[in-house]
Amino acid sequence: MAVTLFRRLSTLILGGGMAVVLMVATPSLARAQQVVVMVNGEPITNFDIEQRSKLTMLSTHKMPDRQDVINELIDEKVKIREGKKFSVDPSASDIDQSYASMSGRMRITPDQLTKTLEAQGIRAETLKARIRADMVWSSLVRGRYKESLQVGEKDVEEKVKEQGVEQTPDTPGFEYKMQPVVLVVPRGSGPDVIEARKKEAEALRTRIQTCAEANAFFKSMQNAAIRETVVKTSADMPAALREILDNTPVGHLTPPEITKQGVEMVVLCARDPTKVDTPKKREIREKMYNAKYEAKSKSYLQEVRRAAMIEYPKSQ
Repeated sequence: MAVTLFRRLSTLILGGGMAVVLMVATPSLARAQQVVVMVNGEPITNFDIEQRSKLTMLSTHKMPDRQDVINELIDEKVKIREGKKFSVDPSASDIDQSYASMSGRMRITPDQLTKTLEAQGIRAETLKARIRADMVWSSLVRGRYKESLQVGEKDVEEKVKEQGVEQTPDTPGFEYKMQPVVLVVPRGSGPDVIEARKKEAEALRTRIQTCAEANAFFKSMQNAAIRETVVKTSADMPAALREILDNTPVGHLTPPEITKQGVEMVVLCARDPTKVDTPKKREIREKMYNAKYEAKSKSYLQEVRRAAMIEYPKSQ
């Protein structure tokens, strides 16, 4: 269980790598509090560096270079300061919400995430500090350079042709109009209850043939609900879900899926061809946007670092 949690954590922090149980000796209080560098009057201590090193090692399975860690912490200091100049300053509740979202993607609670970190000698505040800097910087770059980061449809089309990925009949784009449906299964129900509701769902798949029928039926059915229409394009969905929707006749229900709420399905109300977006075009657009974002982020960071007052004590 612990290994699984560490792997999930490593994926969310750095996007990959295998985590390890980190055993680091506790430094003396004096050394931990020793200031290594001052950034615009704010200190970065040995403790800060050791904490971030542990967090990075948790994700990369190797001890990071000390100067790389120091540079990362310096970057975060100048990012936070720059954010305050433009009133970009996430509240504690904003940070906690992002922290909770991270734990949710790991399928654990925030408290469990905190305990997972503490087991490796890492304070939750170390991860939250990184989350804060990332939130601030993303908001700054996307907000200040919104216009220059835009990717035009013409640019995407040219890149599609350049890569030789013409739109073909086997990779069309669709716009799907759907309504989620759930057959509620009370918490704590046994496998027999769940199986009975699943069989009920399968029977309904042959009965329901239009979206209107689905609305009339599920709105009057006890322990069932049908939600508002959701519109998505092919590019918004993973390939597995697109395949399910493409194989479902319009007006019918998708195969049932067991979830925390009960037995869930989707009634497909419409599936219309669209040239606005396709999975390949979305992929190319996102790559082009990310390339622009990274370039702008790098140049902006260099600019704010040059303007920062970064001082190393003479003893360092």
